[in-house]
Amino acid sequence: MLEILLAPILTGIVIALLAGPLGCFIVWRRLAYFGDALAHSALLGVAIGLILQVSTQLAILFSCVILAISLAQIKQHGELSSDTWLGVLSHGSLALSIIAISLAGAGRVDLYGYLFGDLLSASLVDVVLISACAVALGLYLWRCWDSLICICLNEDLARVEGIAVSRHKLLLMLAIAFITAMSMKLVGALLITALLIIPAASARSFAKSPGQMALIAMASALIALGIGMYASYQWDMPTGPAIVAAACMLFGLSKSSTIFKQAD
Repeated sequence: MLEILLAPILTGIVIALLAGPLGCFIVWRRLAYFGDALAHSALLGVAIGLILQVSTQLAILFSCVILAISLAQIKQHGELSSDTWLGVLSHGSLALSIIAISLAGAGRVDLYGYLFGDLLSASLVDVVLISACAVALGLYLWRCWDSLICICLNEDLARVEGIAVSRHKLLLMLAIAFITAMSMKLVGALLITALLIIPAASARSFAKSPGQMALIAMASALIALGIGMYASYQWDMPTGPAIVAAACMLFGLSKSSTIFKQAD
């Protein structure tokens, strides 16, 4: 049994470790809507993969990267606000993906699996791919942590300090796009954004510094992973929703403890 669950457990751990720090930047930069837009564009990638008969994983990655680059360019030169563009891109890509999947033949793809994920279907190949992605993103965050924090605090000050703000903002969007694309098959398009945001939101109640918040978010994501996978195995629940439900429970506990401290 342990051999069967080894790949899903390792994959879940890697995703949780990435979700912690990246989720913090999503919260700090208020990019939650961007995560939803990526999830919807990932579904468009599924449709592209079906129509062109290419690797679905590569098509998902391609669509997420294109959306991230497009939004980065739009934010620099567009007249409308980011939220407006995100709304257009998010719902437009969702509509196009549903149309394309229906034209390509909805029976050729497990749409439920892409929407809600199936972590237990992870293989050793998934572990290797996500681990390689995690190493690259981890090195980037480690080397550029201070610059990214400075950008979150004040972009104008970051420019004065000589930080390449536009480049780092693009790279951060690409990092979120990569983790969304790599995790969609396992966590699901409708749940990956929640897994990124909720542990970071839980950590915000206890952290006293950005580094602490990232570490606590990683720990929260790992605890949610453990509870969700145990519940899935014990009571035959869908794994992705069980993990997100556990993360929501931890978020509720964190907010309850904060309220009780304020009352004292």
